[in-house]
Amino acid sequence: AEKVKPWHDYRKLFVSELRINRGVKFWNKNQKTLQRAAEDFGVDPAIIVSIIGVETNYGRNTGSYRVVDALSTLAFDYYVSIEKRESRKKFFTTQLEHLFLLAREQNQDPLSLKGSYAGAMGWGQFMPNSYRNYAVDYDDDKLADIWTNPTDAIGSVANYFAKHGWKKDQPVATRAQVGEDFDSQGLNKMRRPKISIADLETKGYKPVKNYAKDSKAFPMLLAGKYGDEYWLGLHNFYVIGRYNPRIKYAMAVYQLSLAIRERRCESLESC
Repeated sequence: AEKVKPWHDYRKLFVSELRINRGVKFWNKNQKTLQRAAEDFGVDPAIIVSIIGVETNYGRNTGSYRVVDALSTLAFDYYVSIEKRESRKKFFTTQLEHLFLLAREQNQDPLSLKGSYAGAMGWGQFMPNSYRNYAVDYDDDKLADIWTNPTDAIGSVANYFAKHGWKKDQPVATRAQVGEDFDSQGLNKMRRPKISIADLETKGYKPVKNYAKDSKAFPMLLAGKYGDEYWLGLHNFYVIGRYNPRIKYAMAVYQLSLAIRERRCESLESC
């Protein structure tokens, strides 16, 4: 289960006026690159901008920890329950290995690389294995640099989404109304959707937006500012969750993307 902040408090952290306005500026400044990424990878530019906004506030907060220290601590010194210890150790020792391989491939000093307390790096906050697997040199300067290069960061985030199954021009999520006897089974399970909207309707969910009845989705419940909010997450919502498998995270990315697009359309008086 997700911990700490209810959705309405979590949302305020990311879908803020500051982040929306900075997102519009980032989009305008990098418009050609974002358009190229949309054409090359089929990924919505608003989602790319939103991910970079949620992760690092458009490159402002990329992390100040030495990645080698962060990964070593999490792999060997960080206290967790015995059940989690082995899986955590395996994950972070693997990341440590990828970090050294990445440093060798890019001819960098591994002790100089900075990132988050968990070892995520750059504008898009890629873990070392994701960096090696999905980062791209999008400006053809012979280096895939998502630490300081927004062009490479845009291409890399787009590539990540494309490789994880983003479907071009397909919906992400919709609000839903529920009947009194709706079936609450499966709520807030972040997994590949397997139930059609038609079947969810028989379980008591009535989507606000009229998407194809055979589209697959899963139901969500979020604590909104004015009460409970029910949502249906479609395939592309699940793909956002491949970046970070938490319902509130994926919803923040989605809603920030909508707000940035809307604000940008208003400022341009067109889309």
